[in-house]
Amino acid sequence: MDCEWEGSPQRADSRALQDPEGLPEAGDENGLSESFQLLQMDVEYDPQEKSRPANSAVWSSKNVQRKQRHWERIVSSKKSKRKQERERRKAKRAEDPGNGTCPQHSKRFLKALTKEKLLEAKHSGPRLCVDLSMTQHMSKKELSRLAGQIRRLYGSNKKASRPFWIYLTGFSTDSPLYEECLRMNDGFSAYVLDVTEEDCFSLFPLETLVYLTPDSEHPLEDIDLSTVYIIGGLVDESIQKKVTFQKAREYSVKTARLPIQEHMIRCQNEKNFHSKILAINQVFDILSAYLETRDWPEALKKGVSPGKGYILRNSVE
Repeated sequence: MDCEWEGSPQRADSRALQDPEGLPEAGDENGLSESFQLLQMDVEYDPQEKSRPANSAVWSSKNVQRKQRHWERIVSSKKSKRKQERERRKAKRAEDPGNGTCPQHSKRFLKALTKEKLLEAKHSGPRLCVDLSMTQHMSKKELSRLAGQIRRLYGSNKKASRPFWIYLTGFSTDSPLYEECLRMNDGFSAYVLDVTEEDCFSLFPLETLVYLTPDSEHPLEDIDLSTVYIIGGLVDESIQKKVTFQKAREYSVKTARLPIQEHMIRCQNEKNFHSKILAINQVFDILSAYLETRDWPEALKKGVSPGKGYILRNSVE
């Protein structure tokens, strides 16, 4: 038996693995460890191991490090951009301390503050109507432009130090313009203003109304808190001559025009184009600027773009 065991080591190993009785005794630690090592090698053997490079662990580690460095560069870049943006806003606030922004307050607080200011204008501020009762013959493009002008008008009013209370009159909630306003203007349904299907001529006493139209003979001299000012809700393509003026005369309502010809003159331009027709948001910007400055030239300078072909008289001098 001794000769057979020593002369056939492979056979002995096989018997040791297959026959529990052939295993070394528990006290033989070296024999037991060697047997389990052979069994572990047989189970964990992976034929693909031969194809892996010897330094695969090093390569994997370098790849992880490369990805980590790439991610750190991205995070660092984002932090740098945020820091630059904070510094830019800080510099802007330092240049314009009267812009009404409070960096220490949250957006929710500032939004509530703006809403409170607008609601206060409803009781004690000037009033402005946008007459939207003449939009039934406007094209889709014209309605889109008008919806954009309403958005800009409302945005300017929110930023104003003395806001107007805005009425959108003759404005049906099932009209194409209303749908266009909802589509183009985020949060339109939450605008802090009055939307009504009533016509402005039936909503207020006629003696309190002044219709602003470029065809009027009377320049607007001042803004009166007891007066309701009306702007015709039309865009350039759809304006027919004296439409708003004739509508005001039909209801025997006073009219006025912005004092453009009193404070501005025609200038040379490439297209030889001169127009006193302004978008409703441009008219509003002029009214809002005058209410704040009480200076018509300054207000007109803000609202009448050079493309209209007019410049201030004092700028010629």
